[in-house]
Amino acid sequence: MNLPPAITTYLTAHNARDVDRAIASYTPDATVIDEGRSHHGTDEIREWLAGAASEYTYTTELISVTRLGEERYDVVQHLEGDFPGGVVDLHYRFTLRGAAIVRLVIEP
Repeated sequence: MNLPPAITTYLTAHNARDVDRAIASYTPDATVIDEGRSHHGTDEIREWLAGAASEYTYTTELISVTRLGEERYDVVQHLEGDFPGGVVDLHYRFTLRGAAIVRLVIEP
């Protein structure tokens, strides 16, 4: 499962709840869409990451990686934890600009 370094770094940091390392994977003008809400720029993304890291406890397992284009990837992760429903497979749809993440959409 070959992923660009920005995505690998982000996923590892996010799973470790290392907000500073995760945010370093984004462009300054990046956008994250999660649970139907958009977070624009690194300040809003940092807030979202800090909230997501503290709200629930969960484990993740990488299920699959699909390259959708030159700079687009769909990463499916299986999550289990104390969030509503307790189990979910989520698509992390990344768009890169150069060596950084410019857009991330997370959805079932």
